[in-house]
Amino acid sequence: MSKRPDGPYVMGIDFGTESCRAAIYNMVGDPVYFHATPYKTTYPRPGWAEQSEEDWWNALKVSVREVLDKTGLTGADISGIGYDATSMTVVAIDDKGRAMRPAIMWMDVRAVEQAGRGDKSTSKARRYNGGGTSPSSAEWYPFKAAWLKENEPDIFAGAKYIVDAADWLTARLTDRYTVNINSASARMYHDRDQGGWQPDLYRDIGVEEVLEKIPEDVLDLGVPVGGLSSTAAADLGLKEGTPVAQGCVDAFAGQIGLNVVAPGKMALITGSSHVFLGQTDQPISGEGFFGAYTDSVMPGQYTVEGGQVSTGSVVKWFRDNFAPHLAAEAESRGLSHYNLLNEYAAKLPIGSEGLIINEYFQGNRTPYTDGRARGVLTGLTLHHGPAHFYRAILEGVCYGTEHIARKMRDAGHKVDEIVSCGGATNSDFWMQMHADVTGTPIKLTQVGDAVALGSCILGAAGAGLFDSVAEAADKMVHTADTIEPNMDAHEEYQFYVDKYIDTYPRVREPIHEMVDHLA
Repeated sequence: MSKRPDGPYVMGIDFGTESCRAAIYNMVGDPVYFHATPYKTTYPRPGWAEQSEEDWWNALKVSVREVLDKTGLTGADISGIGYDATSMTVVAIDDKGRAMRPAIMWMDVRAVEQAGRGDKSTSKARRYNGGGTSPSSAEWYPFKAAWLKENEPDIFAGAKYIVDAADWLTARLTDRYTVNINSASARMYHDRDQGGWQPDLYRDIGVEEVLEKIPEDVLDLGVPVGGLSSTAAADLGLKEGTPVAQGCVDAFAGQIGLNVVAPGKMALITGSSHVFLGQTDQPISGEGFFGAYTDSVMPGQYTVEGGQVSTGSVVKWFRDNFAPHLAAEAESRGLSHYNLLNEYAAKLPIGSEGLIINEYFQGNRTPYTDGRARGVLTGLTLHHGPAHFYRAILEGVCYGTEHIARKMRDAGHKVDEIVSCGGATNSDFWMQMHADVTGTPIKLTQVGDAVALGSCILGAAGAGLFDSVAEAADKMVHTADTIEPNMDAHEEYQFYVDKYIDTYPRVREPIHEMVDHLA
């Protein structure tokens, strides 16, 4: 490796859907090294997804030792540890600290029936679901806990703790059981403004007793949990007693890694999906978005959330299935496959000459929270070709982001700028389109891996290297570029956004009928 950046150093641990990454950064946000170790997901039945917590731990051991080996650092050089994991990935733990069954992954939707009970609840906690207007998500914690109680009663009864993946990791690292406020408020309906846990909602779902299986301490992000245990230190090759900071959900770590820790900015985290996160000083709620979650990221603030299930995954689907013939041309011209597609799409006018494609290929998270939603194509003519389809997909994803932003604006949430990371930021063409459609400046940061950086920011705060998470983020996150919207293009796009928004409600019923027929 090249010359190592100056320390002190912190380690961030990122448990994603496909791999465990360990990363090392210094106090000005310079990346030192990272390594990812994959693990497998099993799908025992349609709609189910599970992983082994031992696979997680083994992957962590490999990743940590690899970054130490490649950098020449030792455990004594690591000043603090932060971490994140997927959510809601539910782990049932016995009285000896062992997982009793494979973890039920965030994408697992087996708890649809239990989520339906949540829809009928009159609890104030339901404001987190679109102000009480949106369906409950089968991904969220109470519904998976209820499924365990009803379908695996021995495991439910024998579990000492039933926790999110990030809180499983807290215990493995420190031997201390806590609940991170991020998982608690954003996926478990905890609301400090209303006294914390909401027993009436859990009672309506039929699983109030799971509240006794949740650790007592609910900790803010970045606060010290304790020192690295002797067992964990020996496994990972780190130093016993290294400060460990309270971690969180991976997407929210990305928000921190983009320094979106105060009102006025939104984090747009892109990849196979889009996640849209921001802070507000008021507990706003409204149709079409999640939250605002109390204290979920920063104490004394509230977090709003929107998301699109299929974004980059739809772009990849088109490239792989309908444009493989362009791979050779791209290689011969020294371009990436995507950049060649962008070149063709850029020659077309705004609106793809009347072709609109929405991105609901795997359902809709917001504004509809509709697992039976599917993609819709309108305006197709014999004039349209592959480049039209590609551009219409890119535009449709941007229209979906703007749809969510409009819902938030309707509830009074003002956004002055967007800060983005992830795969879409590799495309100047697509990011300019995001700015033009939303009419909002988009900032890109020097470190694209905002999730791992966010966990390192938590680790730095927890180790006392900064006075707060906000200070750590300010010192470790740096803007690399700002994409200003073309306001003439923005005005032209609004017609197409309106048509995009108008379409799905008109065809929802026949789409649901088709999905049910094929089930």
